[in-house]
Amino acid sequence: MTGDAPTKRLPPRWFIRTAWVVHRAIYRVTRGRRGLWKPKPGKWGTIVLRTTGRRTGAERVAIVGYLEDGPNLVTMAMNGWADPEPAWWLNLQAHPDATVELADGTLRVRAREAEGAERERLWAAYQAVDDGLDAYAARRSRRTAIVVLEPR
Repeated sequence: MTGDAPTKRLPPRWFIRTAWVVHRAIYRVTRGRRGLWKPKPGKWGTIVLRTTGRRTGAERVAIVGYLEDGPNLVTMAMNGWADPEPAWWLNLQAHPDATVELADGTLRVRAREAEGAERERLWAAYQAVDDGLDAYAARRSRRTAIVVLEPR
């Protein structure tokens, strides 16, 4: 990112958190009939990601955006662009096996972080969906992990 890139405005943190709560509630109330969608050209999809808690061993659930990369699902470990790593990513680092619910079924996956040329390629795929990606990522003090969810 260059120093000349415009600063993208993010909604306040309370708004982002409220949107997450509402999204999960819609999914729960409709028993999964609403709230998940497949990616389309220029848009990401959403999945329910079920991880194992790194400290408790209990199931943890998050709805995250994703893109497809062949058979793999790809997401970014962003926490509404806040600085701390999202809990689901910390959980996957401790226990990489997880389950995802897609708009059209369930899939068992194993998570890993994309590195090197793969990371650059996948970051570019996300940039094609959101041209403000670099400006958002610059708000964090750490690099945003690109997480690859491989079917197992």
